[in-house]
Amino acid sequence: MGADREGGGRRGPVRAAAYGVCGVVLLAGCASMPDSGDLRGVDSTPRQDTQVRVFAMPPQKNAQPVEIVSGFLEALTSDDPNYSTARQYLTGAASEAWKPDLSTTVLADGPGTGPDRSDRREVSDDLTFTLSGTKVAQVDAQQSYAPASGPYTAQVHLTRDKKSGQWRIDRLPQGVVMGKSDFQRNYMSVNKYYFASDATEGTPAAVADPVYVRRRVDPMTQMVRSLLGGPTNWLQHVTRTSFPAGTALQKGVSSLAPDDQNKLTVPLNANAAHVEAATCSEMAAQLLFTLQGLTPVVDQVELRSGNQRLCSLSEDRTATYATLASANDPGYLYFVDGKNRLVRIAAGARSTDPRPEPVPGALGEGEKALKSVAVSRDEHTAAGVAADGKELYVASLVTGGSLGDPVLTSHGRTAQDRFTAPSWDVHGDLWVADRDPGAPRLLLLRQGKGQPVVVRTPGLDGRIQDVRVAADGVRIALVVAKGSQKSLLVGRIERGTDATAPTVSVLGLRSATPELEDVTAMSWAGDSRLVVVGREQGGVQTMRYVQVDGSTPEGPAPAALTGVKEITATESDRLPMVAYSADGIVRLAAGAQWQKVVTDGTAPVYPG
Repeated sequence: MGADREGGGRRGPVRAAAYGVCGVVLLAGCASMPDSGDLRGVDSTPRQDTQVRVFAMPPQKNAQPVEIVSGFLEALTSDDPNYSTARQYLTGAASEAWKPDLSTTVLADGPGTGPDRSDRREVSDDLTFTLSGTKVAQVDAQQSYAPASGPYTAQVHLTRDKKSGQWRIDRLPQGVVMGKSDFQRNYMSVNKYYFASDATEGTPAAVADPVYVRRRVDPMTQMVRSLLGGPTNWLQHVTRTSFPAGTALQKGVSSLAPDDQNKLTVPLNANAAHVEAATCSEMAAQLLFTLQGLTPVVDQVELRSGNQRLCSLSEDRTATYATLASANDPGYLYFVDGKNRLVRIAAGARSTDPRPEPVPGALGEGEKALKSVAVSRDEHTAAGVAADGKELYVASLVTGGSLGDPVLTSHGRTAQDRFTAPSWDVHGDLWVADRDPGAPRLLLLRQGKGQPVVVRTPGLDGRIQDVRVAADGVRIALVVAKGSQKSLLVGRIERGTDATAPTVSVLGLRSATPELEDVTAMSWAGDSRLVVVGREQGGVQTMRYVQVDGSTPEGPAPAALTGVKEITATESDRLPMVAYSADGIVRLAAGAQWQKVVTDGTAPVYPG
């Protein structure tokens, strides 16, 4: 539980910045507390600089029940690592039973609080207060975030000790509850990394698994513990870890920090003592990927178990053990020009007047007018949907290559009822959705050819309008239309076999844009981030970043752009975002404004 505060009249948590606003006096009472009246709510803490520290205050002697509840909620928004001050508001038994790390419930405005009227007797040693609010999200025991909605209610029971006469909380819900602004101040999202379990050959893909950790409570050690604990439930079916089962930090290790050479030494328990050298290096790669998303300070990891040095790995060697999408840049940006050909420009070109060149092969010759395209991640093959949306072609990007017959044909009556833009995965397989109302399907062509596999989509409620496979090959983003709404859903890709043939399924679909009702364009824009163009209910078109778990990442949104029809980005932030809008094809480099690339062009894409 925690304290975004709603109404006036409650004390605020005691705060100090690095430059000092009350100094150490804060701990002694830079806050005041009312001593009477009903507890109506806990005021909302404004969003503050992340360096502001919040210190908890213990209960004052002879504090009234309203003060005990208020003080407890506010203590939970502090940076107390073990909630030791918050526990002072509880009875001994309640403190022992309370497990704050089981969950964090995020409310829109913080918990409203009030006494249960049925308990308001003139003389009573027991009182009940009801916490209430509107749910926004839930963070589970694995630190995994999920959007939530609907009302929240929970009860806190207080009793007065007969000997001391002091009020304390003796019954309370498990976990923590706080308002959205306190959550944003206290927690941050960090990716931990595992390996795609469907890799059959070559270097496996690193898969980002975002979790929320407390921002100022030794996040480095928190992330190492979280990584060792294994992937979250949503990803565990499609990822693997190289840490042996039961691996944990060595007993007695409470905090980790790099040395003055930027090397982090991680002491592990005996479960990791006998790993092979290659496995140990994969473990170190997982740690480096994870920690570098948290801090640039760590560029080398050494693993130890007991007195034994297991292995050491530096940042420049991680690519040997896994491919990280955000570390790789494509060679070209591709789009369809005014002659309906597939053309390209260098991905990093800075010229204000780039000269696109037709791609080698049939798709660059204009033999077939194109509506949308996709280029394989190795940039050797491309797929194009014909201008009427009816046919899907695949061709090699080599000079003299022929187009051949379409690999797929849709029977939808209109272009809007036919093929979506295609998307390539890391295995070289091609994905596309057929929007034919009579037979809507998500299809996969292995290596872009042969008989299509109909992808199983249990739980899908609606018709797919757009498809983008993540660079790791185990996650897929879908724009799904149901009625007048179009939502962005993210699912995991599971591959298996049945009695007759291999199967492919998209499972665990969940919303990445709970606040948008009309998603019109999207693209992957990071290891666990997408950029989305859409509209809130009754609002205007907006562009924003979203996390795959449905949360909003920190940092500014992309610069505003009107009339966006299509958008593309890479997992790396070194290359500009590119959009097709009313002004033609435009791009947005980091820290800059939108700039025109060409007036005459549509359907911009990076490989994937």
